[in-house]
Amino acid sequence: MTSPWIVTLLCGLLGATVIQANLQPPAVLSLGPEVIKNHLTQALKDHDATAILQELPLLRAMQDKSGSIPILNNLVRTVLRYIIWMKVTSANILQLVVEPSTYDQELVVRIPLDMVAGLNTPLIKTIVEFQMHTEVQALIRVERSKSGPAHLNLSDCSSNESTLRLSLLRKLSFVVNSLAKNVMDLLVPALPQIVKNHLCPVIQEAFDDMYKNFLTLTTAPIALSPGALEFGLLSPAIQDSDILFNLKAKLLDSQARVTNWFNSSAASLVETTPDGAPFSLTVRQDLVNAIVTTLVPKEELVILLRFVIPDVARQLQMDIKEINAEAASKLGPTQMLKIFTQSTPHIMLNEDGATAAQSVVLEVFPTNADVRPFFSLGIEASYEAQFFTEENRLMLNFNNVRIERIKLMISDIKLFDPEVLKDTLTKILEYTLLPNENGKLRTGVPMSMSKNLGYEKAVWSVSKGTLKLTPASS
Repeated sequence: MTSPWIVTLLCGLLGATVIQANLQPPAVLSLGPEVIKNHLTQALKDHDATAILQELPLLRAMQDKSGSIPILNNLVRTVLRYIIWMKVTSANILQLVVEPSTYDQELVVRIPLDMVAGLNTPLIKTIVEFQMHTEVQALIRVERSKSGPAHLNLSDCSSNESTLRLSLLRKLSFVVNSLAKNVMDLLVPALPQIVKNHLCPVIQEAFDDMYKNFLTLTTAPIALSPGALEFGLLSPAIQDSDILFNLKAKLLDSQARVTNWFNSSAASLVETTPDGAPFSLTVRQDLVNAIVTTLVPKEELVILLRFVIPDVARQLQMDIKEINAEAASKLGPTQMLKIFTQSTPHIMLNEDGATAAQSVVLEVFPTNADVRPFFSLGIEASYEAQFFTEENRLMLNFNNVRIERIKLMISDIKLFDPEVLKDTLTKILEYTLLPNENGKLRTGVPMSMSKNLGYEKAVWSVSKGTLKLTPASS
């Protein structure tokens, strides 16, 4: 049972930090424009968007457009008499641009297209080729619904004449050049609509797949030892040029039973600000602590001090001799320590680094046959906490133990000031408790998110109340 003074001390040390940490969602995945455009580009390739462009029915588009404008009808019939065959011979989707809209919760996606079309005419034996540059523009919005959760949606996909440029690749005879110019003039009003009709549905499918893939990689279970961590979507958001997934989380035990929930209200979803990284995963401090608790549960350590660290055993015996010489003489070869971890290491995240606080009870027995200790001490210790990445795993290591406070709880040898034992107790924790806990942390937490987003290496950084994963700079 935890001593009241330890509970009070921990609450005093940690209360302010926990309150600060709860002002944002348990975790936030921020995807910058680089990630969005790379994944949307790949999704367009997967949907054979360029093949769709090569199948654009150019002649039919001119006919349909001229039918709605009678003055063009005669011109089209005249032009078509001289065209045997016409199609897009090559098509490329150039680098996408993702940028903020003038409206809140909205992104603009610009998709430049570069196409070459060819036509056959009996006027010459070679193919007449002309180049077409145009751009499709679509909007990504956060859609909210009374009947369901908010989601991202791609809408207002269109192409217009203002972005269209056509040019003849090779000048031929006057008659052929004139014919080609007429064809291009007819395509100017027709091409935007045909691109919209044929390409926008593919862009919509590609976006839907990309969005689904983002959610899949975000919510994939993360194995712990024991148990697992799972993220779930609270709501999407758009901030500046970034898509944000505000995430809830739950921890499961080895039997897949939920042991801890982390949720957040919609009112707190504006606290995380993108910092220009291609992506970032920000994890709140209380969730970090819950993960550490899963990996390093409370336990009892029994140590035969003279067998494990004989130098420290001799030092402890000398310290006890200063307190009570008779008691020191009773310390046998099986001199024993018991360490009860009253709390798991509690991580505190700040701009200048991470530290951990932990309360333990330490009991000293003269031999392993004794059932009553010489004395029991309540210890409040702190460590440096180092987060780093190793082979796509989040790693944590404790070092540089410090004893912040010692309280004598029980003494059978005499009342004494436990501060006289501070140096020895620090070595005991350094040589026994820290290696034990670091051993449990050695497996780390697998974080394949960075690799799945297209970045081989990632780094962890600490700020006030949060732990953040970002791609490593090359």
